[in-house]
Amino acid sequence: MDAQTAGVFLSPIVLALLGLCIGSFLNVVIHRLPLMMEHGWRVESAELLGVTIAAAEPVTLSAPRSRCPACGHPIRWYENIPLVSYLVLRGKCSACKTPISLRYPAIELLTALLFAACGWHFGAQPAALLWCGLAATLVALAFIDLDTQLLPDDLTLPLMWAGIVASALGWTSVPLAASVGGAVAGYLSLWFVFHAYRLIRGKEGMGAGDFKLLAALGAWMGWQLIPSIILLSSAVGAFVGIGLIVLRRHDKDVPIPFGPYLAGGGLAAMFFGEQLTRLWLAPA
Repeated sequence: MDAQTAGVFLSPIVLALLGLCIGSFLNVVIHRLPLMMEHGWRVESAELLGVTIAAAEPVTLSAPRSRCPACGHPIRWYENIPLVSYLVLRGKCSACKTPISLRYPAIELLTALLFAACGWHFGAQPAALLWCGLAATLVALAFIDLDTQLLPDDLTLPLMWAGIVASALGWTSVPLAASVGGAVAGYLSLWFVFHAYRLIRGKEGMGAGDFKLLAALGAWMGWQLIPSIILLSSAVGAFVGIGLIVLRRHDKDVPIPFGPYLAGGGLAAMFFGEQLTRLWLAPA
């Protein structure tokens, strides 16, 4: 791809339009991937116990066809145009007029903005698409964790290996040693926090999915940004958690998913990594 072609097809505006479409797909991933995992667990448990479970319609990312959860109305292609269809339908099902959650267009718009930001920050080059992929995966992980307190291995582990491979092939500016070191440092840092908390409090404070997500972020951005990602995500998580407790909207013993804050810290590091690195490594 020559520079002129890249300047057109990888411009922030074009990437924003791509982000709208990817955001629509992410809505499907966020909703269906946990269901697919749950079905897999049930099948595995039944096989181990030697019992038979009732057959159910298989759920994949492509089937069954999307439909209104209230009335079962199949969503036609022209009712599924990212952001546009929501505005045309005025946020309601065309059949039963049940309100459609604002989260669907919000995720589409968020993904579009992140893709445009990648195009602006990294420039009109193919590498920008890699960072768009990272941003999209982080959006999916954040919302899945919000809904289910799960960070699926099907997303975190491929994301980690993709970061290492991209570094090895020279597709990112992160050296391979820094990428591998970032994956190791990311995993072990939260692994140590997990075991220290369990030793002190006698209970688990986070899930293994958080280790793997931070390992993936380290693989993409290098070990130098691990402290910044942890501090940013912990500060925001603590602020939100304390706010919820003070407002009495959340019991202090009910766990708060940490994945969204890690994803937010990772996105901040992706766009402001150089500034954060200079801040950390600046001489006293």
